[in-house]
Amino acid sequence: MGIAGAEKDRLLSKYDRWASLPSMAMDMLLAGGDKPFLWSKSSGSNGYAHLTYAQVRKQIISLSHGLIAAGLKPGDRVVLASENRPEWLIADVAIMLAGGVSVPAYATNTEHDHSHIISDSGAVGLITSGGKVAKQALAAAAKSENIRFTIAFDDDTGADQIISDIYEGQKTSIEPPSTLNSISRSDLSSLIYTSGTGGAPKGVMLSHKAIFTNCKSALDLVCELEEVNNLGDESFLSFLPLSHSYERTCGQFFPLSAGCQIYYAEGLDKLGANLVETRPTIMTAVPRLYESLHARILQGLKKESAFKQKLFQRAVELGRKKVEIGRLNISETGQDSLLNKLVRRKVQKRFGGQLKALISGGAPLNYDIGMFFAGLGLRLLQGYGQTEAAPVISCNRPDSIDLATVGPKLLGVELKIATDGEILVAGDLLMDGYWNRPAETAETIKDGWLHTGDIGELDSLGRLKITDRKKDLIVNAGGDNISPQRVEGILVLHEAIDQAMVFGDRHPHLVALICPSSDFCEQWAKSHDVELSKLQENDQFRQVISEAVDQANQQLSPIERIRRFTFASEPFTIENGLMTPTMKIRRRFITDLYRNQLEALYPR
Repeated sequence: MGIAGAEKDRLLSKYDRWASLPSMAMDMLLAGGDKPFLWSKSSGSNGYAHLTYAQVRKQIISLSHGLIAAGLKPGDRVVLASENRPEWLIADVAIMLAGGVSVPAYATNTEHDHSHIISDSGAVGLITSGGKVAKQALAAAAKSENIRFTIAFDDDTGADQIISDIYEGQKTSIEPPSTLNSISRSDLSSLIYTSGTGGAPKGVMLSHKAIFTNCKSALDLVCELEEVNNLGDESFLSFLPLSHSYERTCGQFFPLSAGCQIYYAEGLDKLGANLVETRPTIMTAVPRLYESLHARILQGLKKESAFKQKLFQRAVELGRKKVEIGRLNISETGQDSLLNKLVRRKVQKRFGGQLKALISGGAPLNYDIGMFFAGLGLRLLQGYGQTEAAPVISCNRPDSIDLATVGPKLLGVELKIATDGEILVAGDLLMDGYWNRPAETAETIKDGWLHTGDIGELDSLGRLKITDRKKDLIVNAGGDNISPQRVEGILVLHEAIDQAMVFGDRHPHLVALICPSSDFCEQWAKSHDVELSKLQENDQFRQVISEAVDQANQQLSPIERIRRFTFASEPFTIENGLMTPTMKIRRRFITDLYRNQLEALYPR
């Protein structure tokens, strides 16, 4: 059935009336009243408990007044470092409501990572959770001369204030501060840090209107789902880091703007149980999740009887044929109907049993994995975007799914293909630029068009297909941007490693191709009485290189770390075409030459 006509137009028009994200939040939270909004599990609790829309509104208002009392001025930046939890949304909105600019940071960041973000953004405050996250973030804040205040969600962190104390101290503040009235759609709402080619994360400046454009286009898409009749009945499970622009826009601001409910997962290791407990209706995720679930399902299948395995495989086979071809013959239709009861319903229950759509974004999804879930009766819509576009650009429509594409452009998006095949994007969803980096901004946005660095093409229905990457940035299966040059630069600092190339685009983690130092190899081979030609086969030598990689990993964030490595058969040189005249490795040529060897490093 879906939502169409006048009702859909009414819902979409709200985004054009709201002046800012906090004004949207105040309106929706007031309208929601005592309806459950944010669900989470407290420490030691077995079940989910909720905060109502009204309770969240009160806490946001209290915290915003507390921030102003702490010295926050309009335009000041505040870093927010925490795991996903209700306080994340409360703090995010409160920062903006107080006139500030929210600067999300990954909970897995090192002290060095936090120091860079605090310094680069010129942040005056830090809001953090507790435990290891708070330890790393507060250590960085302590070294900054700009930080005026620190606030923690949990006790015993060493922060200046605890959020519960602010709630209590501001309990008489029941109306939003006057700063709400001075915020406009074009104002800076947040800085989202994403890695650049030089390795240092860059602050992507996103206005309120950029995020509104994404939320509006998301609502336009969701209204087309035939099972959606009332947005207030929809619920989301939030497990991607909220510091990721995809989760923050689509898993936080969109459900808030649509009056939905949000459940916070306890972590990837408990995601399966949380899916069954929370029974979400819509779920945004990155390919890494589907890869993980695909592996778990197949691993569990090995424990079943041969008969059950054949039923499962037949369900995937017929489901895939139905999606790709659009029809089954009479015999297959009967089998397919039976397999719905015997196989697909059981799989769907593992996802909670109420899912109306799985939306994949952040990185390209492997087609076969996408079809695996589609064959099991789970509607999966693949999308495409970049942080610089707030972040969603395109997505499959429910009535025109082709998982070989990332769908047509969304509402409010202009898209074209340049003469060299690069995907160009324009519209209100674009960033205002990179924080304090006018030269890099000018390289990325030209004449109002975002140059994505991705190569693509449009099919006859206007659906976008990503065919290649123009730039070197690695986008892993989790949708994280990783600078390979930074990782390689740290690897080659070790005396045993002369050259390295990291690999991992669309994969769950990085692996490396390593050229050991010739001098180191000769000395080690001589001292250990090993033939130089057989060195790479020697277990002791491999252990030496493994220890070198481990040392490098200690200087890298979790998403940058190398899990496995393999050896190159010869150094990268200008003569063999694997290095440019300016002494840069020719990444594409090296990848083509060693692709099978690198792919073999990932477990099958």
